[in-house]
Amino acid sequence: MIPMDLSIIIVNYNVKEFLQNLLHSISKSAEGLSCEVIVVDNASDDGSVELLKEKFPEVRLISNKKNLGFSKANNQGLAEAKGKYILLLNPDTILREDTLHKMIEFFESTPDAGMAGCKILNPDGTIQLACRRSFPGPWTSFCKVTGLSTIFPKSKIFARYNLTFLDENQTYEVDAISGSFMMMKKEVYDKIGGLDEQFFMYGEDLDLCYRVQQSGYKVYYVHTTQIIHYKGESTKRSSLDETKIFYDAMNLFVKKHLSSSFLVEIILRLAITFRKSFAFLGRRRLVLLSIILDFISFDLSLLIANKVYAHFGHWQGFPKFSYPVVFTIPALLHILVASFSGVYKKDTLPILKNFLAFFISFILLSASTFFFKQYAYSRAAVLITYFFLFFILIFWRILLKIVFKVGLTEDEFSNKRTVIVGMNSHSTQLAEKLKSKQTDLHFIEGFIGLSNRDLGKNINGFEVIGTVDNIQKVIKERKIQEVIFSSEDLSYNQMMSVVASCQRENVEFKLAGNNLDFVVGKTSVSVLEDIPLIEINYNISNPQHRFFKTVFDYVFATLVLFFIYPFIYLIGLQSKKQSDFKKFILKTPKILSGRYSFVGPQNSTELNNLYLGKTGLTGLWYIESREGTNYEKLDIFYAKNQSIWLDLEIIGKTLIKMWVS
Repeated sequence: MIPMDLSIIIVNYNVKEFLQNLLHSISKSAEGLSCEVIVVDNASDDGSVELLKEKFPEVRLISNKKNLGFSKANNQGLAEAKGKYILLLNPDTILREDTLHKMIEFFESTPDAGMAGCKILNPDGTIQLACRRSFPGPWTSFCKVTGLSTIFPKSKIFARYNLTFLDENQTYEVDAISGSFMMMKKEVYDKIGGLDEQFFMYGEDLDLCYRVQQSGYKVYYVHTTQIIHYKGESTKRSSLDETKIFYDAMNLFVKKHLSSSFLVEIILRLAITFRKSFAFLGRRRLVLLSIILDFISFDLSLLIANKVYAHFGHWQGFPKFSYPVVFTIPALLHILVASFSGVYKKDTLPILKNFLAFFISFILLSASTFFFKQYAYSRAAVLITYFFLFFILIFWRILLKIVFKVGLTEDEFSNKRTVIVGMNSHSTQLAEKLKSKQTDLHFIEGFIGLSNRDLGKNINGFEVIGTVDNIQKVIKERKIQEVIFSSEDLSYNQMMSVVASCQRENVEFKLAGNNLDFVVGKTSVSVLEDIPLIEINYNISNPQHRFFKTVFDYVFATLVLFFIYPFIYLIGLQSKKQSDFKKFILKTPKILSGRYSFVGPQNSTELNNLYLGKTGLTGLWYIESREGTNYEKLDIFYAKNQSIWLDLEIIGKTLIKMWVS
C-alpha cells in the first residue's frame, strides 16, 4: 500500500465562503499529491456543513454539535490523519499552486525539521508577523509590551518577538510559527501527541512548537512559498471575547513552560496583564478621546462663562477655593449623563444623543445651584456655560467626522471605485451582479486584463483599463478602492503577486466565489443576491431620521433664505445666465413648502411602495452622475443609508462640483 503524502486538517466555524475558496485553492495546490482533507466543523450555523456535503463530497467531514474550541477540534482531525505529513490549516486562508509541493520538498531536504510554516501575507500584501516569532520570555515580552520592538524593528536586542530584524525572504529556524499554517511530520505527532486542550483558542500553536523543540526537532520558517490569511474571520462570527481568551492563553503558556523561577513568572504575568489592559483601552480609544475632549470642552465653556458674566455683570466669579470642585464635578456630571445617554461608543461619534445628554445635565446642574451656594454657582453662569458648551461639543465632533474622517461608520458614505481582475464570462457576470446590487454602491471602473493585447477592449460595456503588470498604476491614477479577483481567470499565484505588488496602495482585495454568489474580503462578505426591499431597514423611513432631516431642512433653508437668497436673486436680475449654484439657491423656498428637501431622489419619491424621501435639490444623482449611471440604484442606496452626515457630505460635494463647473 502506497502511503499517503499529506493530511490537511481544517477547523471551521461559520466561515463558509472562505472555506469554499480555500478548498478550491487546495485542489489546485495538491495536484500530483496523494492527499486527504479533513474538515472539523464546530457547530456552524451558516450552512457550512450543507455546503461541504453538496459541493465537496470528497472531503472527510467531522460535524460537532457544539463549539469544542480549536485544540479539541484539531485533535479530532489528527486522530483520523493518515498522511506522512500533517498540515493544520485555518479556513480563512488561500494557498498558492506551489505551496504544498514546496513545503513537502523542504521537509524532504531538511531532516531535522519537525514542523514548518510558510510566509503568510495579510490581505493587503504585508507579511503577517505571527508567521515567525520567538517565545515570550521576560525580555522579549517587555520589549513587545513597551513598544520597543515597534520603535526598533531592525534591532536584534529589541525586536525578538516578531523577528522583524530578519529578512522575510530567507528560510531559517525560529521558536514558533503561526497556527494558521502548521505543517509537521506524522512521526512528530506520534511522538508528542496533539494540541493541549487546555487552550480553547490561541496559545496552542506556541505550546505545540515548544513541545516539538523539546522532543529534539526543529521549527522552521520557509520563505519560498506563501499564503494569504484573512485573520480573525471566525472570531468575528462568535460572541467570544477574543482579547480575554488570548491573554488567558498567554498566562497558561507562561505557567506551563516558563515558570522556572518565581521572578520570571511575575515579570511575564505583569507584562501580559499590562498588555491586556493596553489592548482593552486601545479598542476604546475613541471613547477615551471623547471623554477627554468633552471634559476640556465643559471646563473651557465654564471658563468663558466666568469671564463673560464677570465682565458684564456684578458677579465676582468663582472663589479660588472652589476651583477644584467647580471645574471637576460639573464636567464629570455631564460625562456621566452622556455615558448613560449612549454618547460614548468605541467606533462612532454620535451627535444626536448629545442633545439628550446636554439637556439632562443642564437641568441637573441648574438644580444643584440651589443646594451648593457656598461655591457661588450662579444660574446665569450655568446658562452661559451651556450656551458655549452646545456649540463646542458639536463643533469638535463635526471637525473629527468631516475633516479627519474619525468616527464615521462604513454605512455613512460608501462609494467604492472597483476594478475586476479578469475578463471572461465569469468576470462579466460578476460586474453585472455588482452593478445591479441595490444596497451597495460599486462603480465598476473596468476590467484588468492579463496582457497588453487586451487593453482598450470593450466587453459588454466594460472597458479593459489595465493589465496585471500595471495594476498598481491604475489603482493610483483612478483612485481605486476595491480590487476583485475572478477566480476563474487567474491562478492563485497570479493573485498573490498582484496583492504583494500593491501592498502600499490602501486598497481592499476580494475574491469572487466560483458560483458568483458571494465575494470575500478582509472586512466583509458581500452576498450578491439582492435582499427583497421590504425586508431592508431604510434610514429614510426611521421617524428619528425623518425628524432631524426635517429640522435641518427648515433651519438651513431659513438661513439661506435670509442671508444668501436675496443676493443671488439680485445677481440673477442682472444676468440671464443661470449657473447650477444660482438654480440651487433660488429653489430654496420650495423646501419651506414641505414638498422638497435639500438632499433626496431626483424625481420619484417612491419605488414599488418604498418611500425614498422628498425630492431633493441635490443628491447622489447629481454628484455621481455619469454616463450609464443607474439613478434608481443611487436613490435606493441613499434611502437605506440616509443620515445628517451623509446629507452634509452630499451638499459639500455638490457645492464643490458647482464651483468647479
